[in-house]
Amino acid sequence: MKIGYARVSTRDQNLELQLDALTQAGCEVIYQETASGATAARPELDKMLGQLRKGDTVHIYKLDRLGRSLKHLLELVGELQRRGVGLVSLTDAINTTSAQGRLVFNLFASLAEFERELIRERTHAGLAATRSRGRVGGRRRGLSEEAERTAIVAETLYKEQQLGVNEIAQRLRISKVTLYKYLRYRGVAIHSHRKSSSK
Repeated sequence: MKIGYARVSTRDQNLELQLDALTQAGCEVIYQETASGATAARPELDKMLGQLRKGDTVHIYKLDRLGRSLKHLLELVGELQRRGVGLVSLTDAINTTSAQGRLVFNLFASLAEFERELIRERTHAGLAATRSRGRVGGRRRGLSEEAERTAIVAETLYKEQQLGVNEIAQRLRISKVTLYKYLRYRGVAIHSHRKSSSK
C-alpha cells in the first residue's frame, strides 16, 4: 500500500504542492502534519508509523519533510527497513525498495552531512579572513543547499560507472546540462565515453 506523509512548518505554509504530488504518485492514504522541523512531537507521523505494515511504501515530497534531523531521518529509515517498509522521496530520487536505492540513500545522507560540515567550516574560515582584511563578508555565489546535495549524489552515481549520464539525469530529475554543471562544480573529470551510456 502506498502511504503519503506531508508536513509544513507553520500554519501559514500550504500543503497543496505536497498533497498533489503524493496523490499523483498513487498514495491511498496521506497523513498531514503542521509542525516545525525541530519539533519532537509529530502525532500524525506517529499515527502513520503505527499503521504501517510489511510491504507498504511511505511516499514523501522531500527527505526534509520526514526527519527533524539527519540522525532522526536515518533512524526512521532504519526502522522502516526493519519492518519491511519502503521509502520513496519524490524530489530526491530516493527509493529504498531497491538495493541501489538504499545505497543511494545512505551515500546521500552521509555525504550531505559531511558536505554541510565542510561548507560550514569554509564559511567560517572565509568570513574570518574577510573580517581580518577589514571587509564585511557576503555569501559567495554557488549552488543552493538542495543543489549541493543533488550534486553530491550526481558525483557518487557518476563515479560508480553503473549508469549513463542520461539515466543519472533522469533519476535526479535534472537536465544533462545541469548534471554536467554539477559534476564540474564538484571537480569531477568528464569522460566523453560516458556521455550517452554507462558502457
